[in-house]
Amino acid sequence: MTKITVLTTDINVVSINNEDYICITDMLKAKDGDFFISDWLRNRNTLEYLGIWERLYNPGFNYGEFATIRNQSGLNSFKISVKEYVEKTHAIGIQAKAGRYGGTYAHKDIAFEFGMWISAEFKIYLVREFQRLKEQELAQLGWSAKRELSKINYRIHTDAIKQNLIPAEVTPQQASRIYASEADVLNVAMFGLTALE
Repeated sequence: MTKITVLTTDINVVSINNEDYICITDMLKAKDGDFFISDWLRNRNTLEYLGIWERLYNPGFNYGEFATIRNQSGLNSFKISVKEYVEKTHAIGIQAKAGRYGGTYAHKDIAFEFGMWISAEFKIYLVREFQRLKEQELAQLGWSAKRELSKINYRIHTDAIKQNLIPAEVTPQQASRIYASEADVLNVAMFGLTALE
């Protein structure tokens, strides 16, 4: 679980089935006044969006139940909770979690749409902060991959130096300097700097 901060509001981001889900319960903290996820969920436009999203990404979506829910939307008497919506339609785009890190989590596409309900400004900053998080994760992944590659190649590298560059009459201290010098060549090639830098 990671956090992003959007206009001073901390928001949890989790991975569910290798997809990013954003806590829309946390997003509500940025909204002034009484506003609940169920208010957003009862809106016909919201349900239209959710239905299209589920049709694209969820082969197990229950269209019959969804049609019943959508037909009731807009009525003053219509209310539905996230849990009830998920149970009836088998939706995967929005989930209610109980427990320590509980709340309502929505797939990033849906969470961005929810952000518009808070404010246009909030949505823009949410998308921007989420993109920053993904860029940071990608950079970290690149660094980790380079480190792993260096670790794997270490043995091959040291054996090649021993067999091809170090004469038999060299002292262990001199051999150590040769190894370090060759390691710096690799470090510059992989990371753009030497071990000392």
